[in-house]
Amino acid sequence: MKNKYELIKEKLYKFSPYGVKVSKETRATLIGHPSYISSEYSFLNYMFVPLSDIELEDLEKMLNVEIPISYVNFLKNFSNGLKILHSTLCLDGYRKINGRGIEASYQPFSILTINGPERPQNAKDNYFFIGGYDWDGSNLYIDTETERIHFCSRWDATSLYSWDSLEDMLLSEIDRLYTLFTEDGRQIDENISTLPF
Repeated sequence: MKNKYELIKEKLYKFSPYGVKVSKETRATLIGHPSYISSEYSFLNYMFVPLSDIELEDLEKMLNVEIPISYVNFLKNFSNGLKILHSTLCLDGYRKINGRGIEASYQPFSILTINGPERPQNAKDNYFFIGGYDWDGSNLYIDTETERIHFCSRWDATSLYSWDSLEDMLLSEIDRLYTLFTEDGRQIDENISTLPF
C-alpha cells in the first residue's frame, strides 16, 4: 500500500505527459510544460531536492525556532517546498541560491520571509508558517502544539479552516485545485477563488 507522500508525488506528476525537466544547478524537478505556456522556463508543478541534516540545522538557526517534526519530515524526506499549478499553492523552504536568474527561480519561496517580516502580528509563538495561496496571499501554518495545519488570511493568523495533518492537507488540496484547472493545467475561470472555501 502506498504511503501518503507517494500518493502526493503521483498527483504532482499528473502533468508529466507535458514534459519533466530537472534543473542543472538546483536539481529541482519541473513538471508539466504544455504548449500554451510561452516561457520555456515555466512549469505547472515544482518539486525541490530534500534538505540534508546540515541544511536543516542551518535553516533552524536562521529561523531561530525549531521546525515542527511534520515539516522536518517533509523538507528532509520529500521536498524542500512545493509550487503547485503556477504557484497557486506553495509550501516554502530553504533558498540556497541568491539572485534573480533562471536557476535561482527554480527554488521554493523562502520560509524565512513568512516566519519573519511577513508574519501576521497576532500569530502565536506556536504557529509555524509554511506557505500559502497566490489568490490573495493567504497563509498556511502548523500549530506546533497539535501538528494541525491551519489556513488564515494574509495579515491575520485567526484560523479559518484546518486539516489533521500536512499530508492530508496536500492530498485534499491538490485534488480540489485540480478541479479548478483543465487537464492541461489551465485555470478554468480566473474569477473563481482558489482558496479552500
